[in-house]
Amino acid sequence: MDTLKEPELCFPHLLNASCRKYARPHSEAMLIYVLVSCISLLTACLNLLVIVSISHFRQLHTPTNLLLLSLAVSDFLIGLIVVPFQMLLTEPCWFLGDLVCVLYYFIPFITVPASVINMVLISIDRYVAICDPLRYSTRITHSRVKLCVVLCWVYSIFYSFLFLYDNLKHPGSSNSCYGECVVNVILAADLILSFIVPISAIIILYVRVFVVAVSQARSMRSHITAVKQQRSLTVTVQRSELKAARTLGVVVAVFLMCYCPFYCVSLSGSDLIISSSANTFIAFLVYFNSCLNPVIYVLCYRWFRKSIKLIVTLQILQPQSCKANIL
Repeated sequence: MDTLKEPELCFPHLLNASCRKYARPHSEAMLIYVLVSCISLLTACLNLLVIVSISHFRQLHTPTNLLLLSLAVSDFLIGLIVVPFQMLLTEPCWFLGDLVCVLYYFIPFITVPASVINMVLISIDRYVAICDPLRYSTRITHSRVKLCVVLCWVYSIFYSFLFLYDNLKHPGSSNSCYGECVVNVILAADLILSFIVPISAIIILYVRVFVVAVSQARSMRSHITAVKQQRSLTVTVQRSELKAARTLGVVVAVFLMCYCPFYCVSLSGSDLIISSSANTFIAFLVYFNSCLNPVIYVLCYRWFRKSIKLIVTLQILQPQSCKANIL
């Protein structure tokens, strides 16, 4: 049976200034590496399929799909860069230096907020489409959506500099010993901007969509004697709204499931060391949300399954494939 070895120093030549390291049991280390590798690969591949599909096929160049594209880009970067680098943070010691440590944190501090904001924008888009369908085409235009996407990424970059600027000026100032990779952030502000505000917006929008769906259902029952064509139209609208309500409900549930453990631990003030299994789990749970986003938002669409088939069979390499009918 694997057991923890006696603590050793990360930098033996620094004596008491060095952090202590513990050799993780081989079975636990292998499990972490396998899971992280699978999550990273799956997240990058799924989101890359979304990026290629929406970028290549002209029929998919809609305002809603532009938001899905922006979400897929942020989640793709999380799967390609953030998750693999997170494996280094699961090690007992950090050997890449204080400056590299701070620079690494810039990537998740940009991509994770961008992913969350894109979720909010998608919820707003669906809210307008369901609650105000007659004015959707005039309120949600390509130019406005592009502007929102640009502002989303500008905000995310500003957000990262806001929280990490002091750490960049004085790298390693938050470390208690050599061999740590720790940054100092204002947890209250991060909690409000990254969790409370986005999830509140999504919940409010979801409740409104749910109310509209229920209202449509009641309206349908109260007009049973209406003409057949009107009744069919009402059924179609009501089904569409219920489907959107269910989708947003899944979004809220998955977002809470992935983010609540991290922020609950942060608020509790628990001191989780860099190599602890609990810290590793809650960190990857946040990033795993990026793997679930394409499943929630895209795999439910028939056009995505068709575009996957065209991509896998390399039919997108054929001339004029961008004009293919996949809707």
